[in-house]
Amino acid sequence: MLHVDNLSVSLGDFKLSDLSMTVEEGEYIVVLGMSGVGKTVLLELLSGLLKCDQGSIKLHGKDITHSKIQSRPIRLVYQDQALFPHLSVRKNLEYGLRCQHTPVSSMNRTLDALSTQLKIDHLLDRAPATLSGGEAQRVALGRALATEPRLLLLDEPLSALDPQSRATIQMLLRNLHRGGQTIIHVTHDYEEAVSLATRIVLMENGTIVQTGTPNEIFRSPKTKFVARFVGIRNFVAGELISASDNLNETAHFIKNGIQIAIMTESGSGPGYLMLRSEDITLSNKPDETSALNVFKGVITDFIQTSAGVEVVIDIGFDLSAIITQKSIQRLSLDIGKAIFISFKATAGRFIGES
Repeated sequence: MLHVDNLSVSLGDFKLSDLSMTVEEGEYIVVLGMSGVGKTVLLELLSGLLKCDQGSIKLHGKDITHSKIQSRPIRLVYQDQALFPHLSVRKNLEYGLRCQHTPVSSMNRTLDALSTQLKIDHLLDRAPATLSGGEAQRVALGRALATEPRLLLLDEPLSALDPQSRATIQMLLRNLHRGGQTIIHVTHDYEEAVSLATRIVLMENGTIVQTGTPNEIFRSPKTKFVARFVGIRNFVAGELISASDNLNETAHFIKNGIQIAIMTESGSGPGYLMLRSEDITLSNKPDETSALNVFKGVITDFIQTSAGVEVVIDIGFDLSAIITQKSIQRLSLDIGKAIFISFKATAGRFIGES
């Protein structure tokens, strides 16, 4: 669908260099990276707000590198929504359709369908200044979707929202994607990326350093930057049984028949357990603390890191713990030795598949 080839642009001291990527129709791509790496610049190049110095952008085989914004079937939604403050919600939603000289009857049908889908039908006569952050974001999405873009670009759409609004917009974005909308979404939040993306594009210093599924990115970082950025060595695919389903206070994450107790309000289903290596304790006998998760495993590897020594333990699948060299000596650890690991139910985080 979208093919970007060797895209480059210089903006003062910043340079986006030789960036290439392909997006298939119906994909949900999350561009992940720290602030200042060029994520927003990429969106503005795709939308036509910025012109590249070199490279090409093709959409469905058509070269749109130098096409005007209005002629591209692409819409960009910014973090701050950028709604027209002097227009009502209704007029904001109608704006793109009016620019396309859409007949009134067709415009009204589109408006009715969109406002119902986005649950903003009760806001149509309101002014943007009276909207909450979540309401304004839904209106901004509606304005972008009204002209039926082939590609929807989202610039940090969740970062300024409260937790409840963030969850609502995430659900909305998942539904849009399930409906066939192709989306490129930029963020610096890895949890947001994992919960939404079919594929992640990770950027550093104006270029792409790794592309892959959430599982590929977090389990197999290709560079030190990727590993440092995601900051999680334990990223395990499995199945969650929620607390409501097992009539217990804790949910249970299951991998290879092993049950791990975690605290989460997520519903049952497939997803990923994320567990910081620093939250795992090692001992030569079962831990008698309050930790709900205690497992016996075998040490398979030691890896020296800047934070300490990473000890890899096979408990039916690999988990990594970070400990000091003194702790290795105190516990007499060696490859092949049986060891107990423990961690609290609050240590694990679950992210459901999109």
